[in-house]
Amino acid sequence: MSLSAWVHAHYDEVGPVRWLAFALEVVAATVLFLLMLLTCVDVTGRYLFANSLDGATELTEIGLAIMLFAEMPVVTWRGGHVVVDILDRVMGNAVVKALGLLAALVISTSMYFLGVRIFELAERSLRRGVQTEYLGIPTGYIVEYIAAMSWFTAVGMITYGIYRILTTQPK
Repeated sequence: MSLSAWVHAHYDEVGPVRWLAFALEVVAATVLFLLMLLTCVDVTGRYLFANSLDGATELTEIGLAIMLFAEMPVVTWRGGHVVVDILDRVMGNAVVKALGLLAALVISTSMYFLGVRIFELAERSLRRGVQTEYLGIPTGYIVEYIAAMSWFTAVGMITYGIYRILTTQPK
C-alpha cells in the first residue's frame, strides 16, 4: 500500500488538510518516540552508571511543548476536545450547530489572542537572551513556535472546523 493510499484510508479530513494533519501527527509521533528514547537513556544512566543525562529535563519540557502544540490543530479540527452533549437530542440540530459555531468562534478568537500574547513573550525572551539552564537553548524560538501553532489552530478552527460543524450530520 502506498503512503498516499494509507493516508487516504486513515485520515477523514479532505483536501490538503489531510496531508497537513498527517504531517503534524508525524512531528508529534517522532517527538514522542525521541522522548521515549531520552527517558530510557536517562533512566539507564541513572541506575546503571549513577549518572543521569544532563539536560534531560529541559529536552523533555521542550519535546512536550513541540508535541502538544503540533497535535493541537489536529485535535481542534476533528472536534476531539471534551464535549458535554447531554442536551443535544433535546435542543435539536439547528441549535446544536449554532452552539458549535459559537464555540468555534470563541476558540479561534481565544487562540488568536493567546498567540499574540505568547509571541510578545517570545520576542521579549529573544531580546533578553533567555536560555535554558544546562543546554543553553534559546527559549524564545520554542515560544515563537507555540505562538505560531496557536495561530494555526485558530485559523484551522475558523475554516475547517466550521466546515466540519456545518457538514456533519447529527448522531
